[in-house]
Amino acid sequence: MTERHPYRLPRIPRLSLLGSAVLLAMGTLSAPAQAVGAPDATVPSTGGAAASTAPPVVTPTPRSMKSAGRDIRVPARVRLVLGDDVDASSTDVIRQALTAAGARRIDTEAAGSTVPASHARGARLTVVAGSVKDPAVAGALHRAGGTIPGTLVAEGYSLASRGDTIVLAGNDGDGVYYAAQTLRQLVTGKHSVAAVSVTDHPAMPLRGSIEGFYGAPWSHGDRLDQLAFYGDIKANTYIYTPKDDAYLREEWREPYPAGRLADLRELIDQATVHHVDFTYALSPGLSICYSDPADVSALKEKLGTLYDQGARGFYVALDDISYTRWNCDADREKYGAPGRGSAGRAQADLLNAVQHDFIDGHTDAGPLQFVPTEYSDTADSAYKSVLREQLDPKIVVQWTGTDVVPPSISVADAEAASAVWGRKVFLWDNYPVNDYGQTTGRLLMAPYDKREAGLHKALSGIVLNPMNQAAPSKVALFGGASFAWNDEDYDPERTWREAARYLAGGDRATARALLALFDTEHLAPTFGDTDWQPQAPELAARLADFTTEWNSGSRVRRMAALKELGAYADVLSGAPEQIRAGVRDPAFLAQTKPWLDALDLWGGSLDATLDGLRARLHSGTGQADFATAADLAKQASAITTIPGTTRPQGRIKVADGVLDTFIEQAPTM
Repeated sequence: MTERHPYRLPRIPRLSLLGSAVLLAMGTLSAPAQAVGAPDATVPSTGGAAASTAPPVVTPTPRSMKSAGRDIRVPARVRLVLGDDVDASSTDVIRQALTAAGARRIDTEAAGSTVPASHARGARLTVVAGSVKDPAVAGALHRAGGTIPGTLVAEGYSLASRGDTIVLAGNDGDGVYYAAQTLRQLVTGKHSVAAVSVTDHPAMPLRGSIEGFYGAPWSHGDRLDQLAFYGDIKANTYIYTPKDDAYLREEWREPYPAGRLADLRELIDQATVHHVDFTYALSPGLSICYSDPADVSALKEKLGTLYDQGARGFYVALDDISYTRWNCDADREKYGAPGRGSAGRAQADLLNAVQHDFIDGHTDAGPLQFVPTEYSDTADSAYKSVLREQLDPKIVVQWTGTDVVPPSISVADAEAASAVWGRKVFLWDNYPVNDYGQTTGRLLMAPYDKREAGLHKALSGIVLNPMNQAAPSKVALFGGASFAWNDEDYDPERTWREAARYLAGGDRATARALLALFDTEHLAPTFGDTDWQPQAPELAARLADFTTEWNSGSRVRRMAALKELGAYADVLSGAPEQIRAGVRDPAFLAQTKPWLDALDLWGGSLDATLDGLRARLHSGTGQADFATAADLAKQASAITTIPGTTRPQGRIKVADGVLDTFIEQAPTM
């Protein structure tokens, strides 16, 4: 039996193996377009498979991945054998990976079919994919040197390659899909795939994002793109709760218009294709009368409407509301004066009714999820005490950490939260969200960091609350999904670099330019005065080294320092143009436009500053260059966020406190 985690949804049946195989072979089923920005692993090769020195980087980091020798050569013709639990999406990813590796014809067949051997059909490579519980797949895995784990953890998989065979064996249908996503990253050249043995499964059952920020919501296109992206990074959860959707909040009792409902259905279908659980979160707390049976019924009916559209994940959000007043006199009569304890009792009654009367009646629905009114800190209270004692143990509780925007989260923090709530908590991580005052003018593009290894022991999962800008949020989401999959072997910097490579489509120059941009948008603030990630650490270190060398007074050391810093200044000033040319995601370019425009000017200002210092080194004053630098800096500082796209609006910040300070002080150095 595959170990199914109680926090996950039962899987929704997808297009069957044989149906997808036959349709693909006939050319009647179109493969969905490759996710925007997916890595292009087709590095030019001289022909044959090369000897591997080490396996390529795979994200999330697999639990076990070992080199199995020389790369597997991918010929023009490949045989693809599909066993149980392979859907059209998994087949598409496998075919795309093989095509990227140079295959021009892929013959697809069902496992166990009476088809001549691969060599007789002209194929010199056989790829087998399916359930590890399928004897044909398990046998192929064993022959290829793979290992079947003792416990089949949900979403896990094994992958092995030897000679002329590659085998992808999933513990379930999700595992097959994730094995395919790993294969996509193992393409090492135009005709080669890394020979490896992989055994892998996620540490946390819930991984992804919650669209829970204030301000400009994502567009429908943004959401569709995000769901495809989540499949690429092995994230499996998307919680739909945009604050501007009146039918979630102020008008939660009202039915969706047909057009809005159709959009939700399209999102649910897109999520299903990419093995993502679409979770619908309703926020009735602004007006609900907890003791009114009509309101409780209205809530269940609203969830039922989404169930009819295909949603199987449901959530009640009771955050950012007051428990110092009731919305109806009947609640005072039933629960007493408003306060923490009475709010806890009222909410427990509502949530238990939804779990018992709605969720338990739909066996294919996941357990109810909920964010409480007290969603941060680990201190006990009358509110938490009541919910801990009265809330159905199946209900999943969200928590944002030790603060609304915590500077770090430790295992001890999560254990304390789990103790106070009486269950493993589900982390709502408020990074990289940029809807509060301290984030004005910022993109938050530092690595996902300061979350302690081992958190899977105390958390049921992690979802990140992203920025108003969907496409730039992928940098943090890439890291969050990797951490939630394997927090024990998570490397923030390595994953950050891989996020840049992903967005760059594998182009090295574009990835380097993106990392330069990310560095200038590295600062991560909290709600207070403390920043939990510094601004522009690479640039700051380079400027500090330059200043030390310049202050030495040695002409030789100054000239060397100018050369070294000038090389990085070229990267920085050239980054916007390189990004515009190399990033294939138009949404990323549109949503980062003010920051790219500002970086253009700040890069020019730095170049002019260095020109001024060079002039001084050659007995000039450099004043004209310093004046140019100041003028460009002034222009850069005047650029503002795009109206209507960001909350709050403000002037764009690029490496603030680092680059601007250096440019201002340079004339007096």
